[in-house]
Amino acid sequence: MPIVAQSTETTDWVSRYADEVIEESERRAPGKPVVVASGLSPSGPIHLGNLREVMTPHLVADEIRRRGHEVRHLISWDDYDRYRKVPNGVVGVDDSWGEHIGRPLTAVPAPKGSPYASWAEHFKAAMVEALGELGVEFDGISQTEQYTSGTYREQILHAMKHRGDIDAILDQYRTKKAPAKKQSQKPLDEAELEAAEGSGAAADDDGTGSAGYFPYKPYCGDCGKDLTTVTAYDDDTTELTYTCTACDFSETVRLSEFNRGKLVWKVDWPMRWAYEGVVFEPSGVDHSSPGSSFQVGGQIVGSIFGGKQPIGPMYAFVGISGMAKMSSSKGGVPTPGDALKIMEPQILRWLYARRRPNQSFKIAFDQEIQRLYDEWDKLEGKVADRSALPADVAAHSRAVGTAVGELPKTPRPMPYRTLASVADITAGAEDQTLRILSELDPADPLSSLDEVRPRLDRAEAWINTQVPADQRTVVRKEADTELIKSLDDQGRASLRLLLDGLDSHWSLDGLTHLVYGVPKVQAGFSADATPKELPAEIKVAQRTFFALLYHLLVGRDTGPRLPTLLLAVGQERVRKLLGE
Repeated sequence: MPIVAQSTETTDWVSRYADEVIEESERRAPGKPVVVASGLSPSGPIHLGNLREVMTPHLVADEIRRRGHEVRHLISWDDYDRYRKVPNGVVGVDDSWGEHIGRPLTAVPAPKGSPYASWAEHFKAAMVEALGELGVEFDGISQTEQYTSGTYREQILHAMKHRGDIDAILDQYRTKKAPAKKQSQKPLDEAELEAAEGSGAAADDDGTGSAGYFPYKPYCGDCGKDLTTVTAYDDDTTELTYTCTACDFSETVRLSEFNRGKLVWKVDWPMRWAYEGVVFEPSGVDHSSPGSSFQVGGQIVGSIFGGKQPIGPMYAFVGISGMAKMSSSKGGVPTPGDALKIMEPQILRWLYARRRPNQSFKIAFDQEIQRLYDEWDKLEGKVADRSALPADVAAHSRAVGTAVGELPKTPRPMPYRTLASVADITAGAEDQTLRILSELDPADPLSSLDEVRPRLDRAEAWINTQVPADQRTVVRKEADTELIKSLDDQGRASLRLLLDGLDSHWSLDGLTHLVYGVPKVQAGFSADATPKELPAEIKVAQRTFFALLYHLLVGRDTGPRLPTLLLAVGQERVRKLLGE
């Protein structure tokens, strides 16, 4: 069933932007669909920082849809950008790819072994698949197709005719000192670096050569690279002459018929705003600097193309637990597809929905993912019993589904940390996994692993791909008889209390009560005594007891939660390893 088409919360950031965008769209283009936009460069792995470029307008667009408005979310694939450098760490790529530097991304071969025809298609495909899982609806626009089909011909000729006006705008920034780099994830990538007209950019990078400034850069008719310089242009005939520094090729073409080139980035972006009628588009924090493409584009879009700059926030950095700042020019950075292997789509959507765009946050690939899932499950409970705060209800609603309907979910969402522990101990053996999970709640046993999928699959993938081998759990094959013999009377008594209680406490809750209760009983308190009723020494005794059990079961000081570990090992084997 579709989610009710109404605003879920009038004070959360998504609703506030939706209000503003609807009002602005009605002012600019009354009665027409609201247009929001994202831009992605498939120059390499499209990472989780780039995903904010998509999720921010997606969430706003979806809220607008919930209110019954027609909206288009455009994703502009900057696949006609130049191939700048060979990225590190991409499988199937070596130094030989360097010969393609300067060619359009759609003219570069895909990494070896890829089923796709080009570099751009290879990296686009992974992102498209991830967006499908995340429930993101969009209209994809290939800039290669737009430019090579002549779609922008009128805009190109217009920009060339007004090159002097564009040059005057850019000249305001050329003499300014380059701003210090800010932490950013809107790619200062192909587009921004290729055409850094402001901040003292080199002449060839901004279209300025000995013949003057030209906002258009042809791809060479011989070598296919953009290492070209326009040497002459006639406004009346549109004859354009260029030379290529890579192969010394030169030719004269009629720009009114020529489709092998593109506007430089700081002209291209505002041209598209005007052409598509974009009302909302976010950008990275680097675009707040003087001479940035967003700031310069704001001047060019109106004075040259007669359009208006989109409204939209500057979004902040997205990090990964335990990793340095991500960069799409390097291989091995986590992508949305990587995240979706270890967490359900709802959780990833929630991470982007619950933080305002200007707030940075981290995505957990380490042990923090267990805490994150605990937090999510707690929120689900609060939403169910109507005790959650309104903003949290709004973020939850945006995470679990869209205006079209709810995303597929795990029918019986057991704690992620429990599923991960079981997957760790069983090494994926489904019969053992089902046995253990069925024993977690004897009153309502699990009948099939399908009830805990896909969460179980995500937890298993996390264990197999993100947990180092030396941190995996390996249960002892034989009892540590030397350690058992060395125990004092209190140590042996603690094991006896545990063993005597296994039969009557063989469930997750029961074993939790038992393992925490043994040190209490030994100290003369009830097993049901609360922390407030106990002296601080009990916590020390509990830690000592837990460490003993871990050593006897897995040969380490720590491991998975003991109740889960005991269930996973099985009662018969537990008794053997504890010396009974």
